[in-house]
Amino acid sequence: MQITEFKVKQADGSMDDLSNYEGKVLLIVNTASKCGFTPQYEGLEKLYKEFSDRGLEILAFPCNQFGNQEPGDAEEIKNFCTLNYDVSFPLMAKVDVNGKSADPLWNYLKKEKTGLLGSKIKWNFTKFLVDREGNVVARHGPAVKPEQLRSEIEGLL
Repeated sequence: MQITEFKVKQADGSMDDLSNYEGKVLLIVNTASKCGFTPQYEGLEKLYKEFSDRGLEILAFPCNQFGNQEPGDAEEIKNFCTLNYDVSFPLMAKVDVNGKSADPLWNYLKKEKTGLLGSKIKWNFTKFLVDREGNVVARHGPAVKPEQLRSEIEGLL
C-alpha cells in the first residue's frame, strides 16, 4: 500500500483522498491544543506559508490520546488554531494514533518509520515527512521544532 491510497476524514467530517496530494511533499503531524508543544503550530504555519507554493502540504491530525490535551470538538479545535496561530493548512478530524483504534494512516506511518519506542507514537507533535513519490522519508519526535525541518523540507522540494 502507498500513502496516496489512504482516505482521511477532514475536520468537517468529509473524506479527503490522499491521492489529491500526489506529487506533493507532506508533513503529517499529530497535534493538540493544550500541550507544551502547541506553540509549534506557529512554526508549522511559517513553513506552510514559505513552501506551500513549491509543493509542501501540512496535514494536522488532532489527537487526544496524550494527557487529554485535545478535548475539544472539531469546531473548537479549528477556532483555537485560527485565532491563536492563524493556521491555514488542513486540519483533519481528531484521530487515535496508537492502540486498537489507531487510524490506518497512522499505523502505516508508524510501520514505515519507527521511533525510539518502536512504532508507538510517544506524544503529540510527532512529525512524518513524505517525499513527492509518497515515501515516508523521516520521522521526528515532538522536541524537534518545525523550523528545524526547514532544510530537510527544502531538499525534498
